[in-house]
Amino acid sequence: MYVLTLENHHDGVYSLFDADKDRVIPIFQLEDDANRYLTMLEDISDYPSMRVVEMEDHAIIDACQQRGQKFSIITPDDFIIPPDDLE
Repeated sequence: MYVLTLENHHDGVYSLFDADKDRVIPIFQLEDDANRYLTMLEDISDYPSMRVVEMEDHAIIDACQQRGQKFSIITPDDFIIPPDDLE
């Protein structure tokens, strides 16, 4: 599994807001999909430098569940784009 982190802050992972204004961590099954999403983020001006990090699936999912953090598994059949209203 793959997540995005800030280039200089590896302890936190990228998240976005859902319709209820809750933070959700996208967890990509494929590195190519994570890199594609990262490329779209990089096209947004003034967005901080990020990188793709590989993690064991159980490690990231367990960490999210223990913290009550919402997450979404992005499968090869899914296609997501960064929201228009990034904050």
